[in-house]
Amino acid sequence: MSSLEDIHKRIAKAAKSCDRNPLDINLVAVSKVQPEERVQSVLEDGHRLFGENRVQEAQERWSHFKGRYSRIQLHLIGPLQTNKVKDAISLFDVIETVDREKLAKALSEEMHKQDRHLPCFIQVNTGDEDQKSGISLKEAPEFLSYCKEDCGLNITGLMCIPPIDEPAGMHFGLLRKLRDELGLEHLSMGMSADFETAIRFGATHIRVGSALFGQRDY
Repeated sequence: MSSLEDIHKRIAKAAKSCDRNPLDINLVAVSKVQPEERVQSVLEDGHRLFGENRVQEAQERWSHFKGRYSRIQLHLIGPLQTNKVKDAISLFDVIETVDREKLAKALSEEMHKQDRHLPCFIQVNTGDEDQKSGISLKEAPEFLSYCKEDCGLNITGLMCIPPIDEPAGMHFGLLRKLRDELGLEHLSMGMSADFETAIRFGATHIRVGSALFGQRDY
């Protein structure tokens, strides 16, 4: 069994345990810092949805893969600096890490320039960690209003990365509650170690790297 098949079986089992349709769960294959041959192997298996952390690395990797494989969808799942917004909008299909007003404004302006209005997620710092990107839980409603009304962004969901030293389920529950309060559709949460828990808490997008590709070669 390939790693991709194994992940899909685990997704199906987790979905069944909470009466969800596994087809409602999107597997974002996190290809950052992975060797080209591993990424190509997953592409050959038919997978087309990938997540990257850095704009420049993604440009280098996907410039040739996009010419060889159709229907590739790329999500930016790492922090985005405003000076990389132009390249990000031209390359990615979804931006998952909108986390401050300056970035929201820059994204809005560049999307209009390129006439490319991408779906976006707001990144929420559920653990209020100083070293981690994301808007706080209490600031999220006002920030969502700014993104939609002032910037005209198409915010479709929320994303989080829980603290490593706390139960992930608690943070997934907080994000789901906030999503429901804000009336959004998607939840991007859960990685290799905890995606099954995230599915039980309603994740629509799970970001899986090492469990799919193997440990990264830094």
